[in-house]
Amino acid sequence: MNFEPTYELETPFRIEYPEHQLAPYLFNSPHSGRCYTEAFRQSSRLTERELRSSEDAFVDHLFSKVPQCGAPLMAAHFPRAYLDLNREPYELDPTMFDAPLPSFAKSSGTRVGSGLGTIARIVSERKEIYRSKLDVAEGLDRVDRLYKPYHQALRRQMALTHVEFGYACLIDCHSMPSRVLKNTNPSVRPDIILGDRYGTSCHSSLTNSAKSILSHLGFKVDLNRPYAGGFITQHYGRPLKGLHALQIEIDRSLYMNEDTLEPVDHFAELIDLFARFTELLMQCANDHLLPEAAAAE
Repeated sequence: MNFEPTYELETPFRIEYPEHQLAPYLFNSPHSGRCYTEAFRQSSRLTERELRSSEDAFVDHLFSKVPQCGAPLMAAHFPRAYLDLNREPYELDPTMFDAPLPSFAKSSGTRVGSGLGTIARIVSERKEIYRSKLDVAEGLDRVDRLYKPYHQALRRQMALTHVEFGYACLIDCHSMPSRVLKNTNPSVRPDIILGDRYGTSCHSSLTNSAKSILSHLGFKVDLNRPYAGGFITQHYGRPLKGLHALQIEIDRSLYMNEDTLEPVDHFAELIDLFARFTELLMQCANDHLLPEAAAAE
């Protein structure tokens, strides 16, 4: 199992398929990519460690047994600092570029203003990424070359699952820095936060099942605060159409040393634990998730 970053981007993403898909679930890890190409590193003023601070390191490994459990697993190879798949396609900060952006770019808004648009200006530690302004054509090329093919493939997998089973459930897998909850009482501090856009991106039975299973497995779980789900959860969650999306955020300190970016000694046990979560969740298929049932409620 390779935990080290790589420097050549041979393919932008991968989809690992089960021998037979056993349930209407698809798992997605859009922020665990660790291919920091030489060109990207040279364009940045940051060290490799600083660049990796916004990476959902090893989340794809945590869910690596999902295909063995009978569901597809999709994961990006390029890093979030290079292109963020959990944004609208053209949330671009005009101050980052050497010329005006096209009129269709979304050049304002909270995420763009904070430096965390589709092409981020900063990493999570609020450090500026680039040495100089980016070429507009280069920025648009990232969207065309990486963002659009990824989402086309994700939509296709959701559609195929929906056709086969009558509905589809997307589990969008992420991690959060432990410092996000540093002021929370340790006795109630969650290990995992589930985000369903406050009940709008999936049927409550999916959220409740995930919360119950994770709690049974020993995790402290909270809902929607401070992570209710990003663009992917909001965009792909259409419960009335039988398309459900649930985000899962895992405290990084549970599975890695956040200073050295090394997995904990019991990392293999955590992989097995999330495989068990996957197996149990996939057994929770129910009629509430069908589009006809959701529309009737």
